[in-house]
Amino acid sequence: MTRADIVAAARRWVGTPYAHQASLIYVGCDCLGLVRGVWREMIGEEPEAAPAYTPDWAEALGAETLLDAAHRHFRSIASRDFREGDVLLFRFREHLPAKHIGVATSPTHMIHAHAGACVAEVAIGAHWRKRIVAAFAFPGVAD
Repeated sequence: MTRADIVAAARRWVGTPYAHQASLIYVGCDCLGLVRGVWREMIGEEPEAAPAYTPDWAEALGAETLLDAAHRHFRSIASRDFREGDVLLFRFREHLPAKHIGVATSPTHMIHAHAGACVAEVAIGAHWRKRIVAAFAFPGVAD
């Protein structure tokens, strides 16, 4: 599995409508569903079932559920050293848990899903860059 393979898999999801808790290419997904779908294409069966979650799950639980799961299943890398094909986690407010995830397509762009829009490739501008809390490589990716 190469970084280019991961980016190509993520790009296939572009245009998929947003659907909370979903993970079906061209049908619907949220940010976690996008990464779950790329995992299935690149690696196979998901390593654990995603628990049910509400749109405000991170605030309500106060736990680093997404960050903890990423540490269990991906290889942690320095957030400033991410490359294409790496997974980025975001924290919207300093005192809240990380609750957004996307796939880097370059040092300046990523693919992600968010409410009210289809999966899209966007620039990692200042708004996003300052919210990156962690970065991870897919297990087994060829560097």
